[in-house]
Amino acid sequence: MASPLIRYAGNVPDLILLRHGRSLWNDLNLFTGWEDVDLVAAGEAEAHTAGELLAAETDLDLRILHTSLLTRAIRTAEISLHACGRSWLPVRRTWRLNERHYGDLTGKNKKETAEQFGADQVKLWRRSYDVPPPPLPEGDPRSNLTDPRYRDVPVEFIPATECLKDVVARVTPYFGEVIVEDLRREAVRGGAVIVVAHGNSIRALRKVLQNISDEEIADLEIPTGIPYRIKLDNELTVLTAEYLGDPAAAAAAAEAVARQAG
Repeated sequence: MASPLIRYAGNVPDLILLRHGRSLWNDLNLFTGWEDVDLVAAGEAEAHTAGELLAAETDLDLRILHTSLLTRAIRTAEISLHACGRSWLPVRRTWRLNERHYGDLTGKNKKETAEQFGADQVKLWRRSYDVPPPPLPEGDPRSNLTDPRYRDVPVEFIPATECLKDVVARVTPYFGEVIVEDLRREAVRGGAVIVVAHGNSIRALRKVLQNISDEEIADLEIPTGIPYRIKLDNELTVLTAEYLGDPAAAAAAAEAVARQAG
């Protein structure tokens, strides 16, 4: 398979990566994964602020949106794009941008899980590159096999658990075959592509784009509701990458994510 980082002539537009705003299970400190939960009021406010930050970038011309199939990402995109006057953007949605599947941890409290299994074990499950949590038992009601949004996804692609390596494996083809093509198309008119997704699917995209090692990716935290702007050259090499708005606020939000499991 050809590398997704294909080369082509012409300018490359910006890529915006945005993690969804705070959800109900974020507030309850539960492992969420593929569970479909909505935003809380604070998450809606984060999404609105994200839209204002995007609107403030006067040289940014958003042209197409990519999201996961999960409500928290979809609603974050809707709110933020409304706030910056881009509700009309064409949309592509895919399961490949879903959060990683947390297996049998789904729905469990992060701190209580750390107390039960030990902080080191939970950190290994949460942040290692290639160690997945225990899988969902067969027939578990938390399974996504009967969810209608995945009816066109081959059964073998619907996970019972995932590590970040698995997420990279499903995100990379979508990036190379779909997002890159949109980047190519928008390069002609200087447009930008925005991806609204989840902590781990965005970590996977950043790993691919920024050549982050398996070891270093374990320490990369993605704050909720803050747009991350990546400027690329015509070989999809990252020229600059930064969070919009106050850098200190982004750093504090990322540290809050790191503290969730205690």
